[in-house]
Order: sequence, then C-alpha cells, then structure tokens
Amino acid sequence: MIDSFRNEYYFLSNFFDAEVEYEGIIYKNNEAAFQAQKVLNDDEKRKFSDLNPREAKKLGKKVKLRSDWRKVREKYMYEICKAKFQQHKDLSEKLLKTGKQELIEGNAWNDTFWGVCNGKGKNRLGKILMDIREELKADSLNDMK
Repeated sequence: MIDSFRNEYYFLSNFFDAEVEYEGIIYKNNEAAFQAQKVLNDDEKRKFSDLNPREAKKLGKKVKLRSDWRKVREKYMYEICKAKFQQHKDLSEKLLKTGKQELIEGNAWNDTFWGVCNGKGKNRLGKILMDIREELKADSLNDMK
C-alpha cells in the first residue's frame, strides 16, 4: 500500500511539477488544470496556466463556481490525471511500477473526498489513479501485440 503521495511517490500528487495540456491550455501542474475547470470561460481558465499549485488552489477558492461543479469535478480530475500520465512517459512508467499496490492520498488537511485523513475518506484521487494505472497497463499490453 502507498498511503501518501510524498517523497518517492510525490509524482502521484497534483502538486507535482509536470506540465499538462488540457482542452488546449497548457498548465504548469495538475492542480492548476483542475482548479481552472471550476470556471467556464477560457480567459478565466488561462489565469491558472502559469500558477504554481498553491497559487492555483488559492485562486480556485475565490472563483465563482460553475453551477454543475459537484457533478463534473470527478470527470475533470480523471481526465486531467490521465492527460498527465499520457503526456509524460516517465511518470506513466513510474505509475505502472506501483503494480497492484493500493494508492491512498493520505493527508493531514482533512480532505476526505479526494483522499484519506485520520483513516477516513473516499480516496477518490487514489481510486482514479488506480483506474488510470489499469488502463495504462492494458494499453501497454495492446502495444506489445
């Protein structure tokens, strides 16, 4: 089990510095790409493109949330995480090397939706990453055929 996205597993974190292109905009990291999806206007989304993860999260708390955010946030998290691993072969290989280990986004900041804090949480980010790992595995097997 991998119970936090720190140290050697920091690459799993949305705060990891890896440029990601999503819907035609290049962001410095997954956190910025994800926070940008809270708004509908492309000009507003571009304001996130050059932000570091902390700045993006801070700005994401200040924007007027799109009305369907709670319904679509998991879809965006999945698509942005998948883009990160598709666009960075080295990170894809590292994710695949985690094998069948359970990925848990353990945290101390009380995020019990995307992660787990004090043994409680839905761990949606960890589950998304495990789904992407399985898809990458299937893709690599298909490439060998």
